[in-house]
Amino acid sequence: MKHIPRKRFGQNFLTDDVVLHNIISTIGPQADDVMVEIGPGLAAMTALLLEDLRHLHVVELDRDLVVRLQKRFDPARLQVHSADALQFDFTSIPVPAGKRLRVVGNLPYNISSPLLFHLAEIAPLVQDQHFMLQKEVVERMVAEPGSKTYGRLSVMLQWRYHMELMFVVPPDAFDPPPRVDSAIVRMIPLAQPLQCDQLQLGQLVTKAFSQRRKVIRNCVAGLLSEQELIDHGVDPQARPEAVPVGQFVALANYLTQRQA
Repeated sequence: MKHIPRKRFGQNFLTDDVVLHNIISTIGPQADDVMVEIGPGLAAMTALLLEDLRHLHVVELDRDLVVRLQKRFDPARLQVHSADALQFDFTSIPVPAGKRLRVVGNLPYNISSPLLFHLAEIAPLVQDQHFMLQKEVVERMVAEPGSKTYGRLSVMLQWRYHMELMFVVPPDAFDPPPRVDSAIVRMIPLAQPLQCDQLQLGQLVTKAFSQRRKVIRNCVAGLLSEQELIDHGVDPQARPEAVPVGQFVALANYLTQRQA
């Protein structure tokens, strides 16, 4: 029976064989990798990954698709976790000593940002991540300071990862076609990210980018004074999108120390 894509799960199934093989080539799965795929859907990518991997974990929310996956694949090779990826404990996947987790998936656009933040919490345990996302989201993730697309998502992820937009995927590669272009992003956790309290940084960045047209002095008024910005090398007259990740981290660390 044909599976009808469900809007509430943000289901758009990748069907283009050329794109699928390009994604697999970009990921470069190795037989002994500890890999988890988020949202395997109709298993187009799952089947190709299992051509190279001895074992694969998948996290799938749609129970109908869970049943399909369990019937189609040998459970000794594919372990299906029936769960919401936003709530799933990725540390529950056993990883042998000397190995780190590899995470892949065609992420539902409606949960992409919160899911990326959820995964950032386990960044030290991850080797790399390869995701299909809305192209606009990927552009925000990899944006440089000074760019119109540089913002909260850019800062919070660039603090933890090196990221690269690998290639763009057109709507007609999916069934049903989404209304936007997609893109593949590679995310590699930084070996030594700047030390910072994630909650404090998140609160600062959220406040800073809440009024993008204003200068940063006005955006963080009540949190940081003009002199405190100057003391940390930040021009009070600069717009938030001109402030590099390192300066946001320094300001967040200062706030943490000030509150101690």
